Amino acid sequence: MHHHMQQAGITQYLEDDTVTEIMLNPDGQLWIEAFGQPMRCCHVVSPDDALRIIHAIADCHHLIIDRQHPLLECELPLDGSRFEGLADPVVAQTSFVIRKKATRVFTLDEYVEAGSLSPAQYDAIVALILAHRNIVIVGGTGSGKTTLANAVLAKIADCFPDERFIILEDTNEIQCQAKNFVVMRTCDKAGISMQTLLRATLRYRPDRIIVGEVRGGEALDLLKAWNTGHPGGVATIHADSARLGLDRLEQCISEVAVTINHRMIAATVHAVVFIKKTAEGRKIQDVVEVQDYHDGHYRFHT
Repeated sequence: MHHHMQQAGITQYLEDDTVTEIMLNPDGQLWIEAFGQPMRCCHVVSPDDALRIIHAIADCHHLIIDRQHPLLECELPLDGSRFEGLADPVVAQTSFVIRKKATRVFTLDEYVEAGSLSPAQYDAIVALILAHRNIVIVGGTGSGKTTLANAVLAKIADCFPDERFIILEDTNEIQCQAKNFVVMRTCDKAGISMQTLLRATLRYRPDRIIVGEVRGGEALDLLKAWNTGHPGGVATIHADSARLGLDRLEQCISEVAVTINHRMIAATVHAVVFIKKTAEGRKIQDVVEVQDYHDGHYRFHT
């Protein structure tokens, strides 16, 4: 597989620490996105090379990619990056996206240097960290939520080197630089859901509870965990603005609860950080503190 990647000119981007995503379109154009930069087209990959790559990856996982099985979702054997591939008849020619697993963590200072985070926003995030506030990072698909979460965790570990981090994930993406941490991952085959992990977490003596991505009813378990003596957590969730982040959290909770305790959400989620993919690259748009819930609305302080 490494040979096929090299032949297609992809290896150089897998080895580049600044590259976060590698995207091959059906027309053969290879696009990359690097930290603090917009997407750019690098070169063209032949259909044969693309097909060899996706078949080699499928073989490593003992899977099949053909007309009856045209979708391949897995981790890249080379480095654990997330791989999503499509083949005929779903697409005209082989296409895939590699969301690279971080090999190094970009710091909040580097976000400022890249123009992705303003000095005022930096100060606000650091103040939240020092105060042990719970932070939800919000953004659309591919907006850089996990990369930002890694930067926030690095700052927490720097400020509180003796704290214990428990990290819960569906896929292997969070990078923790703390001395004392445990990573737990869901396992569909074993019936281990995010909710199961959150309940186990409380018996693991956490100082900080981190959830890679909130997708469903585990949102309620997370809020309960944060609200029972484990402040200063971090989680990410899909939404298109800071304010919509709490709406999305409500939707997740509604999967397991008949009524929504808005005041508990407002009291437990202390701040929302919204990151967005722009033409100039990924940028933090908002860092807002959640004040309370009043007259049917969450009130925020920017």
